[in-house]
Amino acid sequence: MLFITAAYADAAPTSTGHGFDIMSFLPIVLIFGVFYFLILRPQQAKAKQHQKTLAALRRGDRVVTAGGLIGTISKIVSDHEVQLELADDVRVRLIRSMITEVLSKTDPISDEDEKPKPKAKKKTAKE
Repeated sequence: MLFITAAYADAAPTSTGHGFDIMSFLPIVLIFGVFYFLILRPQQAKAKQHQKTLAALRRGDRVVTAGGLIGTISKIVSDHEVQLELADDVRVRLIRSMITEVLSKTDPISDEDEKPKPKAKKKTAKE
């Protein structure tokens, strides 16, 4: 017959059960700190930058969608929606948050460009 015996460690208890030991809690705090600074904080900054980019979209901007389509914004429909022109006479409506990247921006319209320019007088032969 085969006899199997259990082996038990003869170690003494490490804690006396009195109070709170900060040294046992310190590794968890350090892991959370590293996690926050290496993962969470850069992700929050990236999300904030993406929101700024989406808020600054204008007609004529060339963008890439989450599906990989490249197109030009032909119309800003609302705060949450844009109309994207993928090819000649091919327009789709797209949720603004599905735009992942702006390839090229259009120049902003200045105040002088918005005002109609007065027509110049044509010179006649008499003048």
